[in-house]
Amino acid sequence: MNARRAALVAAVVLGIALAVVIAVRTPWVPLPEPPGGRTPVDPTGGLPAAAVERADAFAAALRPASLASLLLGLVVSAVLGLTRAGGRLVRAVAAPLGGGWVWQVLLGVLALAVIGRLATLPLSAYGEVVRHRYGLSTRSWGLWARDVTVSLAIDAALTAFGLLVLVWLARRAPRLWWAWAGAGAAALVVVGSFLWPVVIEPAFNRFEPLAESRLRTDLLQLAEENGTPVEDVLVSDASRRTTTLNAYVSGFGSTRRVVLYDTLLDRLPDDQIESIVAHELGHVATDDVLTGTLMGALGAGAGVAALGWLLSSRRLLARAGAESPGDPRVVPLLLFLMAVGTLVSTPVQNGVSRHVEARADAHALDLTGDPEAFVRMQQDLAGSNLSDPDPPDAWHWFFGSHPTVSQRLAMAEDWARLERP
Repeated sequence: MNARRAALVAAVVLGIALAVVIAVRTPWVPLPEPPGGRTPVDPTGGLPAAAVERADAFAAALRPASLASLLLGLVVSAVLGLTRAGGRLVRAVAAPLGGGWVWQVLLGVLALAVIGRLATLPLSAYGEVVRHRYGLSTRSWGLWARDVTVSLAIDAALTAFGLLVLVWLARRAPRLWWAWAGAGAAALVVVGSFLWPVVIEPAFNRFEPLAESRLRTDLLQLAEENGTPVEDVLVSDASRRTTTLNAYVSGFGSTRRVVLYDTLLDRLPDDQIESIVAHELGHVATDDVLTGTLMGALGAGAGVAALGWLLSSRRLLARAGAESPGDPRVVPLLLFLMAVGTLVSTPVQNGVSRHVEARADAHALDLTGDPEAFVRMQQDLAGSNLSDPDPPDAWHWFFGSHPTVSQRLAMAEDWARLERP
C-alpha cells in the first residue's frame, strides 16, 4: 500500500471511529416522552413581547456581520492558500532573518494570522458596537483591542508550533509524516483540555474565591450530591467585558472548580444560580468534557490523515507554489484546508452539543428538583443575554450549540409531567 492510500485509509478508519463514538456517546433522547406526547414548543419562550422584539432586533443587526466575517475570512484564506501569493509572503517575511525554513513557518503563520484578522477586524468592531448599543458589552475600546491582540497572539503561537512540528516531520519522514503528526495532534487536544482552565482562562479574566455564604455552601453541597466534588467556587470579573450571565465548571480533579460570572451574583437569586450550576455539574457527572476530548482527538487524527492524502496531490501543491509537504510554502494551503475542515465539521459539533446540553438540563432538573427555578432562570438568561427564542432553523442547525430557550422550557414541562424524582 502506497503512502497516499495509507493516509486515506487512516482518515476513513479514524472517521468511522469518531462516528461510532458520536453515535454511542450522544444522548439522542435526553428525556423519555411523557404521557400524552411532548409539550409543544412556544416560539416566544414565555418572554414578554418587548423582550422578543429586542432579541430579534439584536440578532438581525449581528447575524449578517457574523456571516460576512466567516465568509470573508474563508475567502482571504483561499486566496493565500490556493495561489502562490501565500508562499511568496511566507518567504518574504523570513528573508530578513536569513530565510530558513523554521523562520518561514513561524513568521509565515504570524503574518497570515495578522492578515486574516485585519481583514475581518472592521466587522468585529461593528459587532462590538452592536453589543454596546444593546447593553451587552461593557468593554472599553482599549480592553477590546487588548482582547483581540491576546487572542490573536495565543492562536498564532499555538498554530505556529503545531505547523512547525508538522513541517519538520514532513521533512524528516516524507512518507509517514501524517501518521506522526496525527498522533501529535490528538495528544495536543488531550493536553489542551487539561491546561485550558489553568493557562488560557487567566489570560482573559481574574478569579477570586466566592466569599463564605449560604450560596457557597449550597453549591459545594450540590457538587457533593452530584458525586463530583469541586475544589473551590470562584467568581470571574466578567463584568469588565459584558453584562451577560453565565457560570461553568472547569478543570479536572484537583483543578475542578465552579466559576460564576460576577454579573450573576448581582442579578439572579440563589435558587436560579444553583440551577445553572446544576446544569454545569451535569456535564461533569456524564464525563462530557472527556467525551468531547476523545471526539476532538479522533477528529484531529482523522483530519491530519486527510491532510496527508490531500497534500500528496502534486496539482494541489503546485497551486500553492510548494514542492512538498515539507516545503514551508505549504503553510498557507494548510491553514486554508484547516479552515475548510473546521467549517464542514461545525454543524456536526453543534448538533452533538445541543443533545449534550439538553441532557445537562435534564440532569439539573433531577439534581435540584425545582423546575420553577429552572424556567425562571432560562427566561432571565434569555432576556439578559438577548437570546433569540426562535432563531431560523438553518441558522440554529449550523451555529446553535445549545437548545433554544423555547425548547428548554418545553423540556422542563416534560420533566414535570414525567414526575421525575
